[in-house]
Amino acid sequence: MQSIGGVSDSSGHERPISPDTILPAVANEHRRAILDALDNASEKTLEYDVLVDRVADRVRDENAKRESDEHRRRIRIALHHTHLPKLKDARIIDDEAETDTIRFVGGELERNLLTLVEAYDGHE
Repeated sequence: MQSIGGVSDSSGHERPISPDTILPAVANEHRRAILDALDNASEKTLEYDVLVDRVADRVRDENAKRESDEHRRRIRIALHHTHLPKLKDARIIDDEAETDTIRFVGGELERNLLTLVEAYDGHE
């Protein structure tokens, strides 16, 4: 597994990733659900459809009367357009278009942050 402790700048030197990049990535319930699902998956990788199902199961629908299919459709759209790009920009996940899979490439810092905020997710 690759750690994101730093990224190379134009001179080839590694520089640490800013907390301003990492903290917003785990500040959203959907993104925490994505990271938790990937971190708990074998080989830290899931097919996109499986990831959508796991996130939809974890993230509560604010309108309980909405049909399950509609809830999953909304989750799929939000993941594709908002949450996965933000995590990819933060270099916490990587996607492989050929296999339609998403892979967790974060390191210990991301796992520690998830552990820290996990206790609060159940109390919202």
